[in-house]
Amino acid sequence: MPVAAKSIKFGTDGWRGVIGDDFTFERLALVAPVAAKVLFNAYGEKTDNRTIVVGYDRRFMAEDFAQKAANVVCAAGFDVLFSETFAPTPAYSWAAKQHNALGALVITASHNPGQYLGLKVKSAFGGSVPPEVTKEIEALLEQEVPVASTPGKIKRFNPWESYCQELESKVDTVKIRETIASGKLTVFADVMHGAAAGGLARLLGDAVKEINSDRDPTFEGGAPEPLPKYLSRLFGVMKTHREHNPTGLTVALVFDGDCDRVAAVDGTGNFLSSQILIPILIDHLTRRRGFTGEIVKTVSGSDLIPRVAALHKLSVFETPVGYKYIADRMLAAPVLLGGEESGGIGYGSHIPERDALLSALYVLEAIVESGLDLSDYYSHLQQQTGFSSAYDRIDLPLASMEVRGRLLEQLQTEPLKEIAGKAVTDCQTIDGYKYRLADGSWLMIRFSGTEPVLRLYCEASTLEQVHQTLAWAKQWAE
Repeated sequence: MPVAAKSIKFGTDGWRGVIGDDFTFERLALVAPVAAKVLFNAYGEKTDNRTIVVGYDRRFMAEDFAQKAANVVCAAGFDVLFSETFAPTPAYSWAAKQHNALGALVITASHNPGQYLGLKVKSAFGGSVPPEVTKEIEALLEQEVPVASTPGKIKRFNPWESYCQELESKVDTVKIRETIASGKLTVFADVMHGAAAGGLARLLGDAVKEINSDRDPTFEGGAPEPLPKYLSRLFGVMKTHREHNPTGLTVALVFDGDCDRVAAVDGTGNFLSSQILIPILIDHLTRRRGFTGEIVKTVSGSDLIPRVAALHKLSVFETPVGYKYIADRMLAAPVLLGGEESGGIGYGSHIPERDALLSALYVLEAIVESGLDLSDYYSHLQQQTGFSSAYDRIDLPLASMEVRGRLLEQLQTEPLKEIAGKAVTDCQTIDGYKYRLADGSWLMIRFSGTEPVLRLYCEASTLEQVHQTLAWAKQWAE
């Protein structure tokens, strides 16, 4: 194996590393042509061309790394459809399907801090490749980089045009535009300096109030992840707006760095994660659009999701954490919606890929059609199902991978029978350890596969109970 290829590992959605250390031009030049070859092995029989889509987000030198990827893929004998601008990752997934390509290589580190960059590999069907494909890429890195006697050609394209047309065909953007123009709805968009910049404006016009639109590869020292701790500017802007405009509905949509994760902030400044948005979307798409199909949720998803699905007589399928598992299910069964607690939501009527812009449009459509603030809509669903809860998650850094191993061994050999003073009634192990407690709450303990990090998830009847349980779990781990 070439020295530069050592320790290149694909995680839940791609390969990521620190720029100049793990993620370098030399290492990308090894991975990209191998990924193209594996995409051909996986999907070459289903398409009559040798085209790979190559795109990028707005991170430091992302377009330069993308150009390198395009050049080496071309040298390996593949044609390249190369993006002429940054765009959301789902736009490249859509492009792969629309152009009947072998797949897409996207230069992005998604929601990670600014020192990271990475590579996402997308399939011919327009979604993340399954684990066996990334494993084959890792295995073939031991071989020489393929070079073809006849190189391919590079052609430039604008990924936004067809992508926006596709989204507009699925949502009543005219009605949303009219409601905004009438003053009945004010829409903010926090694009977190990422690839969603300009997206809602392209679809809904300049009345969308976009913040953090500039390119800042440092992400103000934080990370482009739709979490409250990174949204202080948005909260301030919305507070000022409320003080001067006390009437009418207001909402903000928040997008991560490559625009495949979404969150929202309601008119009174409450942060709404996908744990809240997914039940709203299920209700809206079934009640007003007549959609049907299976609901796919990860094991860390809220208990309200199956209850809202039951309202509409929809079945629920549960997967491990990671959108690739949802995508696999979307290819195997008729799915209405698949969603994960970290903000990724996708639709069976689209591509098997999480798409934050489409989700944002459906959220806006739900507000316009219902006339409700998002929190009021959510409260209405809680009343209908007779179920209310609070949820939170913390990521706990561990001292080392050895500490991770000891904790994991302890969970396996000394099963927890009581958590925060409550008896454990059940333990689910499809991904980590999800403990059901006697009072109906749950705690999930899950280890990162690539770094010494412990992820703790909890849902309970009140936020106070959630924090008590998470504090117990943190103390247990330490």
